[in-house]
Amino acid sequence: MKEIIAIIRREKTPETKKALEDIGFASLTLQGVEGRGKQRGDTCIELDSDLPESFCTAVKLKPTPSTYALEHTLPKVALFVPKRMLTIVAPDEMVEIIVNKIMEVNRTGRHGDGKIFVCPVEMALRLRTGEKNEKAIV
Repeated sequence: MKEIIAIIRREKTPETKKALEDIGFASLTLQGVEGRGKQRGDTCIELDSDLPESFCTAVKLKPTPSTYALEHTLPKVALFVPKRMLTIVAPDEMVEIIVNKIMEVNRTGRHGDGKIFVCPVEMALRLRTGEKNEKAIV
């Protein structure tokens, strides 16, 4: 068994959920998260490259300050981009299919498309029935 953690754009959530249902895997956990990558939260970089360099300055686009930064006095506001984090535990034979489907739906070729992590799972247990491992995740 593996745990698949996918951090994706918020607007891609419904399409991703539908694509996973279509391949027979509807079980997932969804969380709203904030984060940043190499661009340090700069959302101007996510815009199409067809726009002129001066566009970001002209429209004064600013990334979202983190909740923590808004509630505390910080020397420099930490900027984070809102995302969605999907967590899926799947049998080993389904991992590649699920990862490929998530990539297919979410890859736009622009900065901020997200990340996918795959981690081993030692045990799964369904609380209601006591089922373990593979039986507990399907």
